Amino acid sequence: MRVLRLFLSALFILIAATASARSEVDPAHCLLPKPKILQENGDRFRMRRPVQLTDPSGCTLLASLFRTSGKASATVKVCLVDDAILGTFDYALAGFPNEGYKISVTTDAITVTAASRTGVIRAAQTLMQLLAATDGAYIPGVEITDYPAFKLRGFMHDVGRSFISFDELKKQIDLLARFKVNVFHWHLTDNQGFRFESMYYPQLNSPASMTRFSGRYYTQAQCTELETYAAERGLIVIPEIDMPGHSAAFTTAMGYTMQSEQGRIALKQLLTELAAAFPLAPYIHMGADEAGTTVSFVNEMSQYIKETLSRHCIVWNPISGVSISSAALPYIDMTEMWSTAGRKISGIPNIDCRYNYVNHFDVFADLVGIYKSNIYYAQQGSKELAGAITALWNDRKTPTEQDIICQNNLYANVLATAERGWMGGGSQYIEAGGTTLPESGTEYDEFADWERRFLYYKDMWLSAESIPYVKQTDVHWLITDAFPNNGNSAAVFPPETVREDVFPTAFTFDGQTYGSRRVTGAGIYLRHTWGATVPAFFSNPQLNTTAYAWTYVYSPKAQTCGALIEFQNYGRSENDCAPDMGKWDRKGSRVWLNDEEIMPPVWTNADRSINAETELRNENFAARRPVRVRLRKGWNKVLLKLPYVAVPGVRLNKWMFTFVLTRLDGRKALDGIVYSPDQSN
Repeated sequence: MRVLRLFLSALFILIAATASARSEVDPAHCLLPKPKILQENGDRFRMRRPVQLTDPSGCTLLASLFRTSGKASATVKVCLVDDAILGTFDYALAGFPNEGYKISVTTDAITVTAASRTGVIRAAQTLMQLLAATDGAYIPGVEITDYPAFKLRGFMHDVGRSFISFDELKKQIDLLARFKVNVFHWHLTDNQGFRFESMYYPQLNSPASMTRFSGRYYTQAQCTELETYAAERGLIVIPEIDMPGHSAAFTTAMGYTMQSEQGRIALKQLLTELAAAFPLAPYIHMGADEAGTTVSFVNEMSQYIKETLSRHCIVWNPISGVSISSAALPYIDMTEMWSTAGRKISGIPNIDCRYNYVNHFDVFADLVGIYKSNIYYAQQGSKELAGAITALWNDRKTPTEQDIICQNNLYANVLATAERGWMGGGSQYIEAGGTTLPESGTEYDEFADWERRFLYYKDMWLSAESIPYVKQTDVHWLITDAFPNNGNSAAVFPPETVREDVFPTAFTFDGQTYGSRRVTGAGIYLRHTWGATVPAFFSNPQLNTTAYAWTYVYSPKAQTCGALIEFQNYGRSENDCAPDMGKWDRKGSRVWLNDEEIMPPVWTNADRSINAETELRNENFAARRPVRVRLRKGWNKVLLKLPYVAVPGVRLNKWMFTFVLTRLDGRKALDGIVYSPDQSN
């Protein structure tokens, strides 16, 4: 309780420091995620006065918001009721209680009605957001009915390959839980390191058994502390020991493999230690994905988890070498679907993680795609669809943990997915809807509204975090049809030679007409990372072609600003070669501002052999300062040349670009400018 009160005091100091920039905020319309039903009644519950709190759930988060007194006239009352009386949508998922709640706020009374302590925590998180929007002065009068469409809304860190410090994990849990993220999937082991402390097998934590961040691991006491910390915020920790896959660190330390007889004995002892260190965890994740295993191994380990440890068991889906079904694997309680091969298994809950591997994401376009998308073709959860998890797989080494957070755009990606999980909806799955933001309509309006609310919290609660995302819903382009370049990325086409004040919308080349289409966003895929699996701007992109994109930027004054520019987003799980010095990418992309070419930065990894242990440095814009550019007063022309050719040294030949103007520090989009490909305001 004392820790929470100290935190809230610091929080309100931070809010007050930024109050002038948010004086026009409507508290009821900044909530993230959006509540199902919200009505304003015009009242205000004034804070900074004694409040009489009655809460049979004992929610410490709720109590931390108020100065409580047994004799106060202002009251906060919690009513715990049966699910049926609450009347909000819910479905059965082991370990996950009903999160629905209702809030009534009037001048002198706040009433919270919920079916569980977790529902009270969710209500407290909503009140916390409402209170923060008024700088701690009052809570606006509202009537709210709210509940999640999907019961599981989580994020995952692969700390086996990488390492995230304990304090950083606690901070992320605290910040993300405020937005009703309710699961932290902790992938504790991988080839590079076994990060869970074992008292029985200390050699697993020896620096000699690790190839990255040697000797770095989490003690069992830290695991228990983190789980308790998360539970206070309504968040469940799902620990994972990956078996038998990704287990080189285990084999190095133990001298035998996981699937050997000795290995199975050791794994059972480790699982016993894991269960003791996570006494609240309803689930243990046993991995079992890529290595190739047997039904016998999966059943032996899952049976031990379920029958001996009395925990529910999760596996990745698919499992190499094993066909998953309730009949073949009777001790499996849930699967986590990954890749396009992951399919919902009948009869048990499934987690959608198929297109949430954000280590392959760019900062802008993929975020649009995942927010627009529904969760595995459904509008709301069911007994076979638990929800979604955003996964950070950092195969590629990075210099710092902040690079992992920033380059994977953790906060924006997790909160976009979590809101979709809370609200439900999404007109179509990403396999059909793709990553392109429409110019107008429901999908555009919904994303623009989410962006507005996310950027509000980026400036407030998340102001100290490494978040590369800036506003993009006002960035508009025209992109041409693709010209044939016959494999010559330097070939010049009509858009490069236009000297008119405004580009035409169509061009003639070799007797054919090449048109153009409008598109919105700071990041655009012409061909997605996953090719035809995820639709992009071109429905049938062809190699050995060149497209052009342009816009005009109106600036009310001459000014120097920053530009976030990227033509190849380097996945944090790829060994792709860095650009050659003096080139933006390996395809020959170029960019001009007012007919002057913008040159790329000095690449740290240029001319180096690239592998997973070569640190990903400044290849992605998120890891470097913006390019300094000069805008003149009035209209400024931006032209991008976008060849698409085969590129040796790049596994996933995506075709894309990122361009948006920012303040010099790159923290915010540049204010007061207009993007228009036809110079219309």
